[in-house]
Amino acid sequence: MEKHLAQEKCVVYLCQDETRLGLKTLTGKVITASGVKPTVPVKWDRETFWIYGAIEPLTGKHFQQEYPKLNGKCFQQFLDWLSAQLGSDYAILQVDQAPAHTSGAINWPENIIPLFQPPHAPELNPIERLWQFLKKNLKNELFGSLQDLREPIQQLFEQLTFEQVTSISSYDFILEALFYAASH
Repeated sequence: MEKHLAQEKCVVYLCQDETRLGLKTLTGKVITASGVKPTVPVKWDRETFWIYGAIEPLTGKHFQQEYPKLNGKCFQQFLDWLSAQLGSDYAILQVDQAPAHTSGAINWPENIIPLFQPPHAPELNPIERLWQFLKKNLKNELFGSLQDLREPIQQLFEQLTFEQVTSISSYDFILEALFYAASH
């Protein structure tokens, strides 16, 4: 949604969330011959990092940064970084009600307006689908270190097109609301 507030400024609608990635193997279905029990090597190591992301369902524009933890300090760093990426534009940012997002210590940048989704409703946030899409490429894979995992993650993000993000994240109710708001 682009609604001009002043010369050269617009408002965009972004959906934000985080996902944890780590060395513990994500297991998924595999195809085998009839009667053959599938086996997949697994790793139980719990070293992890977090990807904080935001997407614009209307255009497919996406932002992501890696952080070591999910907490208010890292969320604040992400907000400050996202604010800088927006420049003089404004964003309505849909977020869940995780403690890191609702902390009174969060200093919301002037150009980011939070929109809190109902609690316990991750299905309302389109970025959840993006995390599923990205993680399906990591199923049944073993990584020796976090750096070994970072490389395919970086490649996935580099190959991600605006069209893919739009296809994954454009919920009808969001698009209808954005088009309605833009027409008034």
